[in-house]
Order: sequence, then structure tokens, then C-alpha cells
Amino acid sequence: MTIAKLKETFSRPAVLFGLLVLLLSYLTYFQNYSYPPQLFWDENYHIASAQKYLNGVYFMEPHPPLAKLLIALGEKMYHPNVATDQFITTDYARDLPDGFSFVGYRFFPALLAWLTAPVLFGIFLLLTRNPQQSTLLSFLYIFDNALIVHARGAMLESTLLFFIALTILAFLLLLETKNKPNAFFTSAALFGASFGAAMTTKDTALILILLLPFLLWRLWSEDRKDMRAIQQKIGRMLGAMGVSFAVVFCGVWYAHFAIGTHVNPSLPDNGYYQASDEYKAILDQGLTRAFSSFPVMLQDSLKFTSHYARGVPRLDLCKKDENGSPFYFWPLGARSINFRWETPEGTDYRYLYLQVNPIVWWASFAAVLLALGLLASQLFFPFKEHLKHRFMLTVFVTLYICYMIAISSLDRVMYLYHYFPPLFFGFIILGLVFLELKRFWVWEFTPQGRKMGLLLFGLLIFAAFQFYRPLTYYQPLTDEQFRRRAFFPLWELTCVKCDKVSSLVVPCKN
Repeated sequence: MTIAKLKETFSRPAVLFGLLVLLLSYLTYFQNYSYPPQLFWDENYHIASAQKYLNGVYFMEPHPPLAKLLIALGEKMYHPNVATDQFITTDYARDLPDGFSFVGYRFFPALLAWLTAPVLFGIFLLLTRNPQQSTLLSFLYIFDNALIVHARGAMLESTLLFFIALTILAFLLLLETKNKPNAFFTSAALFGASFGAAMTTKDTALILILLLPFLLWRLWSEDRKDMRAIQQKIGRMLGAMGVSFAVVFCGVWYAHFAIGTHVNPSLPDNGYYQASDEYKAILDQGLTRAFSSFPVMLQDSLKFTSHYARGVPRLDLCKKDENGSPFYFWPLGARSINFRWETPEGTDYRYLYLQVNPIVWWASFAAVLLALGLLASQLFFPFKEHLKHRFMLTVFVTLYICYMIAISSLDRVMYLYHYFPPLFFGFIILGLVFLELKRFWVWEFTPQGRKMGLLLFGLLIFAAFQFYRPLTYYQPLTDEQFRRRAFFPLWELTCVKCDKVSSLVVPCKN
């Protein structure tokens, strides 16, 4: 694609629809993000980590540092709390002081969650070349209740998804600009930097490495007349990626080491967190900012991940209060997690629930199954007309399947939000399947019919979002209203006064 055509893709209508996406995602993800003013789920851990950064306290944690650094930066910028040292002697925050504000701690997670929507819009725009379709497909993210409720907390997943989206956007831009050197290598640098940021947020971002062989294969197979030129292009691209990745990856880890200079003996292992003797000497001598100390500190920090993982319990379906769930139930939205609840008045309760938008999750999973069928049919029973987006379908179906295979091999307990990355891949797969389907059962997809179908789909997504909105924004519900929302048994949505009936967890006999 020429730069002129790329500019045409991002035309004035596209910009206007992109601004609409930005506004809608602001209303769902960012507006009033500091509510409720109570801790929920892993905020207890991450706010404690952020306070250690704010006070220069050394610590180790199972996840890479970028998202937690941003949580601390938000508090540093806004500084709404008089004290920021209540939790520097523990890894688990509790007993908040009166008037504790979440404005700073939740700022960057909510901000990046908000900005993920326009990035996804850009991805759909490059795939569909249609601003209206891209906007409606973006509803998959904008109006998903589970993504919203989790992203509005001081947690890691919104940062991860933002940089996953940015890496995918850079991947598409690389394919679009492969014949324009300046734009191509700018896209390569963006890919490396985004991938580095994702890898310094959560280790699960490693799945994005699979984009590289697809990219290399596509570049290699485009034009083999001048192999030397192709090799030089690939070499420079990998160089730009490698440099930008190293700058971000090493820069984030260096910031983590340079900030944490003080050992607090109240913390685990007398404050040393299983550090090696070499790392202990670095800490005792105040050499954490020395570049020569970086390899030792990085190696110890990466080792701590495996040390921590050995202490994480396995999924135990015999436990009545188990919140984890098997990976093969995640595409259906099982199981929901009750983050917190309270009774503000009368018999009504407020709930903060990790509850999916069923239209979003089930349609995305159906799209993955359809994509597998399309690719298998193309392989074994070729259509008269080849799939127009076979390469892209193969890319994102591969990402989805490989992520699920990798996660299935872990024996530690996993939760519904660990499905967020493949869910995001599923959004893109759904968009690609929509572009491919010309007929479903007895229905022909005319251009007008496709527009109306996608509009109806968007309205269904919005209606389901509104239905589950009280569980997302901590709004009161009666028991009867709650029960109407708990129509799918595998979700295990349970109101406070109700007896929990589990389809997954059955107490085991001794």
C-alpha cells in the first residue's frame, strides 16, 4: 500500500469516527474511575508495590515492573494522599486510612484502558478500510463489562492489553509500509518498543513473538527477484526492532532497580526477597544504579518469578470458595469473580463483579471456531474463491491457539482475566470472519445486509453491557434483579443471600 492510500484510510471520516470511539471509551473506562473508593482483588498487592517505589524501598515481585511503576507514577503526579508509606512494610495492603484516594493509583491503568479503544479502532481500520465498520467492531472492547471492571482498578491487565494492541498495530503498519523505508523502519521501532513494554508488564506477552515469523515469511515471499535487497530490509528491520526493544526492556528494569535502594527488614527474607549473595552485596553497598550491577539484578529478578510460582497453589475444584477456573471454560465467561460487595441501604446490595458481556465473549469464541472451519476448509476442501484474509486469519488464530495451549500447561491456579489476551485476538478474528463471510446457512450477505447486521450486533453488545452495568460500576441491585442476570450456570453468579450452586466446584470426598 502506498502512503497516499494509507492516508486515505485514515481520512477525515476515519478521524471523526475515531474521536467517537475515544469518547465512548472515555465514558465506559475512564469516567469516575476512582469509584469505588475501596481496595479490590490484586490492588492490595500493586498499591503496596507502588508505595515501595514512592519511598525507594527494594522489593521483588513475580510480575515485571512497568505497570506497577506507572501505578506509582500516577500517585506521584496527583499526590492526593497526605501519606504514601502505609504499606511499605508489607506486600499486601489492607486497612485503608480514612479519606484514602485512588485517583493517583488507578490513573494510568484506567488511562491506558481508555486509549486501547482507539488503537483497536486503528487495527480494524487497517483491516476493513471502513470507519463505520471499525467503530462498530470496536464495541467489542468498549462495552465489555469484564474488561471494564478489571481495567478501572490499579492492576496490570489494562497496561498489558494497551501494549499488545500497539504491537499488533505496528505489525499491521509494517505490512502496509514495507515499500516505504522511512515509515517501515519507524513501524519496526514501534513494534520493538511496544513489545518491550508488553514484556515488562506481564510475561504472557511473550506470545507476541509469534508475529515475527509471520512477518518475516510475508516479507520474504513478496518479491524474490532481489534477494539481497530483501535480506538488507529484513536485517535493518530486525535491527530497529532489537534496539527499540532493548532500550525499553532494559530501561524499565533499570528504573526498577535504581528506585529500590533501601532494604526494609520487615519484608520477606529480612527484606532481601531470596536475593543472591551478589545482589545482597550490591544492595548493601548502594550500587543498584551502577550499570555493572544490572546483569546480576536482572538475573535474580527473573529467577524470583519461578521461585514465586512454586508457592502459588494449584486450581482446587474441591474448594467451595475457589475463584479460579479451568482454561477451557474461559471462552464462555466462566467463572465470574465477586471482587467485593456491600449493602448501602435496605435490602439492596452493591456488587463489583468480574462478569462478562455474553454477546462479546460468546460471539468472539464463535468467530474463532468459524475461523478454524474456514481455514480447515480452505486447506482440505478449497473454495472456488480463496479467502481474502487467509494470512491474517492464520496469524491471529495461531496466536489464540498457542496462548491457550501454553496456559493449559501451567499447573497453578488461573483466573478468568488470564483470558484477556486471547479474547483480544478473538475480537480481531471476529472482524476478519465478518469480512470473509458472504453467506451463512440460507442467508446471503448483501452489502446493505452486512451493514444492518453489524449495526444490530453493536446494539446487542450495548444492550448486554447496560444489563450488566450495575455489576460493573458498583450500583445497587435487589436479589431478584441479580438472579435475572445469573442465567448461565457456569458463571456461578451468586447474590449475597443466595446459596451458591456450583457447576464446577464439588466438595471432594476424603
